[in-house]
Amino acid sequence: MSEKTILVWFRNDLRIHDNEILSEAVRKADKVLPVFIFDPFYFKTSATGALKTGSFRARFLLQSVADLRKNLQAFGAELIIRIGDPAEVLTELAEQYHINEVYHHREVAPDETGISETVEAALWKIKLNLKHFIGHTMYHKEDLPFPIKDIPDSFVTFKKKVERDSTVRPCTVSPDHITTPEITDAGELPTLAELGVPEPVDDPRAVNKFTGGETAALSQLYQYLANNLQNNQGKNRTVQSSHLSPWLALGCISPRQVYWEVVNHQREHQLHSAEPLILELLWRDYFRFMFKKHGQKFFRSEGFNNEAPDVATNQDDLFEHWKTGETGVPYIDAAMHELNATGYISNYSRQAVATYLTKDLQVDWTKGALYFEEKLIDYSPASNWGNWAFLAGVGNDTKSNRYFNAAKPTVQLESKSDFIATWLAGEGADKIPA
Repeated sequence: MSEKTILVWFRNDLRIHDNEILSEAVRKADKVLPVFIFDPFYFKTSATGALKTGSFRARFLLQSVADLRKNLQAFGAELIIRIGDPAEVLTELAEQYHINEVYHHREVAPDETGISETVEAALWKIKLNLKHFIGHTMYHKEDLPFPIKDIPDSFVTFKKKVERDSTVRPCTVSPDHITTPEITDAGELPTLAELGVPEPVDDPRAVNKFTGGETAALSQLYQYLANNLQNNQGKNRTVQSSHLSPWLALGCISPRQVYWEVVNHQREHQLHSAEPLILELLWRDYFRFMFKKHGQKFFRSEGFNNEAPDVATNQDDLFEHWKTGETGVPYIDAAMHELNATGYISNYSRQAVATYLTKDLQVDWTKGALYFEEKLIDYSPASNWGNWAFLAGVGNDTKSNRYFNAAKPTVQLESKSDFIATWLAGEGADKIPA
């Protein structure tokens, strides 16, 4: 009887722990072939010179893939790395290694689902099945108290029903050992230059340092939990950001593992306060399920409305001032300088700059969403476009027309970023109105 070999196609799930496609492949097959493909589609440059994947996120991706390879090697396996069209690469590897089936995690955004459909069609021509798994959410789709088409559009309603009627599944058990076929050419990790992306320039004022990969993700999670314990026990209790979003975006750590680590940590230390990190994970779930339900509506200027919001006649000029941090509003300019220099700003700053662009400057919100797609190290399609539509007042939530006053005095804007503080005190000081 011939051996069964399953190809595991890694995409935004660059981890060993709680990775269902990897664990299931190890359980079902004699040998597993782990593969990651750098698709040129994600590194293209638009006619305006904008990158689809900016320098900081591209570097973070390279680090994450390198860490995945290292971790797989620790299990006795190897990661095949290729550059090219996934449909072509996967069919070639499938024939070369006599693959019986291909596993991958299902995505929800149109670009990603379109690539999956193309791959599925190509594999079907050589009589191979592309098996889809769900592994990017805290709550599994099949455990929701309603089908996708009936998911409440209101986040508040969604939250109440899910927390009342659903449970988070246990994490998938990680394999003890991974057996791969004899690999003659694993492939080298490409450089940024080979991907057509310039090297990022690190700004010394950047507070948050992000290194890609599951190893760094777990370290960040445990550090957050330790700090959270100290804050709960101290007199001055403060809510700190986990800063896990870059690793969650690439699946270096799963939302489900984060959930259970938080829950077990609270039980162990008898903490009873609400955990804001779990609420953040629920928001991520909500937007992914909304994308599954509504699809392309999140990419239209009019969103879920009958028409798009009014825009200024000089919106292109206003957008240029916004993205280069030259609006004259100190906090907005400082936040945009931080985004451009680091690839990351706080959620508070994102709401501020997004609301200022759409409400004050009256610029088409999709321009801002596309700019975030290029710049953010933690870009995730559903969260990015869902949040922008929400703040622009064209989202599916009936309460999405709330107004965020981003232009209030600097002293009233809360920020822990040394980057913003130093910019306001130095480079941007001459731009602060008297």
